[in-house]
Amino acid sequence: REDIASASKLMPYARRVFLADGNALCLPTPRLEEILSLLSASFPSLERVGIYANGADINGKSERELKGLARLGLGIIYLGLESGDDEVLRRVRKKDNSEEMVEAALKARECGIAVSVIVLLGLGGKEGSRRHALRSAQAVSRMNPDFLSALTLMVVPGTPLHREYESGRFTLPSQKELLDELALFVSECELDGCVFRSNHASNYLALRVVFNREREGVIAAINEAERG
Repeated sequence: REDIASASKLMPYARRVFLADGNALCLPTPRLEEILSLLSASFPSLERVGIYANGADINGKSERELKGLARLGLGIIYLGLESGDDEVLRRVRKKDNSEEMVEAALKARECGIAVSVIVLLGLGGKEGSRRHALRSAQAVSRMNPDFLSALTLMVVPGTPLHREYESGRFTLPSQKELLDELALFVSECELDGCVFRSNHASNYLALRVVFNREREGVIAAINEAERG
């Protein structure tokens, strides 16, 4: 309540609010309803509230709960698919498998909440790059999200994956291999009106296009970047 009160004084005409930081959709529905109602009362120009969620958070709520949250202003969910390859997901200890996340994305959209899906280039490592790209494209195509973002893996010291990297059991793809992975992923995505971005600071190539209308342009830009 104090955070919302302070923010409303500093930014009284804010149109968008994001509920930080982790998977905040894990909160009980009555608590989220309270927060959304308070935000609506505090920001008269509020158009949309965003939130991170994992598949279990979404699937754990009923359609009635999700539709109620949508009516109160929850307009977009950010879902980290990371990979459509279940072997990769198990390796990085992801809570949900790809099927559960596809189900979650479809459920959220059916309840009137936009979905932004995130994939991580390089997460399959050098050897699993092709399968990671193909299976991620398959999962994303089934989701057909409103927004799609590609970020590049950054191996954080102290994590199990970093220990695998240091021991040689996990090899990061090179810059060219990451661009090849991105090109393969893009070429295999079958989407309808999805806004795709790769403009995160971790990426080698910043793109913003609409799928599938501008897909060929994306592939051409990637090929140009590889030649450069």
